[in-house]
Amino acid sequence: MTAGQRQLTELDRGEALRLLGSISLGRIVFTQRAMPAVRPVNHILDSTGIIIRSHSGAAIISEVDTARGAVVAYEADNINPNYLLGWSVVVTGIARLVRDPGELARYRQALIPWVDREMDQVIRIQPEVVTGFRLDAQQAAAAGAIKGQAEG
Repeated sequence: MTAGQRQLTELDRGEALRLLGSISLGRIVFTQRAMPAVRPVNHILDSTGIIIRSHSGAAIISEVDTARGAVVAYEADNINPNYLLGWSVVVTGIARLVRDPGELARYRQALIPWVDREMDQVIRIQPEVVTGFRLDAQQAAAAGAIKGQAEG
């Protein structure tokens, strides 16, 4: 399949968040010493936002541990590397530490870190801007492939 045989479709907010909630791995982008920093993390999505866990000494913690929080981006995707088909979602919003003891306990049970390290901090990203796209095979290319299979 060539690049011309793919169609880029913009996702609406609801579909983008639904897809984001269907996987557990993404990347948080934040500012560290005035430069962009990216970290892979696992997440859950609930009605309050994107929830991730981190450890006390992590660079992201010092950025979000303020009353106003920090502007971050969160990206996740599911793109097949062989066919270059799938989707990508980017959420931009404010990240803040979760401080409520009840919420902390709930998120610590619901979101198990995938690294062997104490992850004692919980961060919530409140989605402000949600964008996404889907890469699909173009309809004509798909129809041609089906026709070719039927003839073969």
